[in-house]
Amino acid sequence: MDIDTIIRLAQLYAVHAGLRLSTVSSYAVNDGKWLVNLQSGKAGCTVDRLARAASWFSEKWPADLAWPADIPRPPKSKEAA
Repeated sequence: MDIDTIIRLAQLYAVHAGLRLSTVSSYAVNDGKWLVNLQSGKAGCTVDRLARAASWFSEKWPADLAWPADIPRPPKSKEAA
């Protein structure tokens, strides 16, 4: 998972859910500015944060929204499965 992929997932999720990117960022990583700053190039991230965001999207992805076919989906945690 890379930065562009996380931003793409976040944008798809936000549009589908009718949320702002900052709200999705708060839900995914408990930091409302992170995705917005990441998208604008004002922030970077650690591998751990990317992994945490990817896991959040995989676990919270809406059933009525197809996961993008070109993005490998992280496995759900045992608690979410």
